Amino acid sequence: MMFSAEDLAEAKRQIVSTIHKLEETVKTLEAKENAARLRPQITLAKRRIRAFGIAAALIEREISSITDDEIE
Repeated sequence: MMFSAEDLAEAKRQIVSTIHKLEETVKTLEAKENAARLRPQITLAKRRIRAFGIAAALIEREISSITDDEIE
């Protein structure tokens, strides 16, 4: 399936926004008094941050590929 550079850029913006929100969530959860009890939620949020980071990098690679193809 092919996506336009604009579609990919918007998807990346949404992913970066979600990463930011998840990072704030992790900070909030880790600062709570009962953070040890919240360890599963913290771990899940950190894994999602990593997964979304990978997705953003792959989208960026695809955008670069499209841009490079247009230059040639």
